Amino acid sequence: MTQPHQTLGEYIIENQKTFQYSSGELSRLINSIRLAAKVVNHEVNKAGLVDITGAYGETNVQGEDQQKLDVLANELFIETLINREIVCGIASEEEDDFITVKGHNENHDNKYVVLMDPLDGSSNIDVNVSVGTIFSIYRRITPAGEPVQLKDFLQPGHQQVAAGYIIYGTSTMLVYTTGHGVNGFTLNPAIGTYYLSHPNMQFPESGRIYSVNEGNYIHFPIGVKKYIKYCQEEEGDRPYTSRYIGSLVSDIHRNMIKGGIYMYPKSSKAENGKLRLLYECNPMAFIVEQAGGKASDGFQRIMDIQPTELHERVPFFCGSKKMVEKAEEFMSK
Repeated sequence: MTQPHQTLGEYIIENQKTFQYSSGELSRLINSIRLAAKVVNHEVNKAGLVDITGAYGETNVQGEDQQKLDVLANELFIETLINREIVCGIASEEEDDFITVKGHNENHDNKYVVLMDPLDGSSNIDVNVSVGTIFSIYRRITPAGEPVQLKDFLQPGHQQVAAGYIIYGTSTMLVYTTGHGVNGFTLNPAIGTYYLSHPNMQFPESGRIYSVNEGNYIHFPIGVKKYIKYCQEEEGDRPYTSRYIGSLVSDIHRNMIKGGIYMYPKSSKAENGKLRLLYECNPMAFIVEQAGGKASDGFQRIMDIQPTELHERVPFFCGSKKMVEKAEEFMSK
């Protein structure tokens, strides 16, 4: 149930009963993410005024140069989640290993683990392009009272209980799902409150935008090359428009509103693709499917893949259902 001008807090309270494990913790968890996102939004918006742009001087576990805001956002989200004593474990794209979190009275009774990309597209910060945060929430599978284990984080995407992203752009939006559709909330910075602005978000069944880094074209598999050529042919409603920001959150957010496909295939430079299954692909796949779209690795459903490691990478195709199916058709040939 959605109402215009409803705040995120009101929406969470009103819809808590639709969640099968309704006991309050998930609502508090979403609220803690909302709080951390407001703080990160404040830091992102003053990035040109203080010394928080540029590289931090270290690389993360992915071998990528960490940006100063990567480190700041990571610390802010981890600190907020730990202080609220809601989660039993956290895994971040910026951390080598998962973090075990003790709950109230120093026990390990909390039910949820959070996996996150604290600042997706952070290399765009220096040029004032939209960036985002991606989060994924699971119920632990190990017994309550014990410290979390790796297997709590290595669950297939269809086991997610919630997922979402925050986009820090011309306006700041929090978009999330708990398996009952996708809703978007826009931050009113004057009073620090998120309002329901995009109820029941849906991917158009087809679209006219394709998003892929065509600079890697020569390294793509033949099926992807042929699909890109198909997108460029003048026939019917084609050629499609090429739009690629290089920020996963921004590209998928645009395509969900306008209709389109996002692709980050494997290549001769990255045999398993570049995007992380747990921090990027699974949460985005959950959102995309709940919005009526489709997400796959080109051959199988993303959320059916059994993860084997925290920082596993996979090829990623997602967006308007008919466009993804057409891309899969080219891949299968």
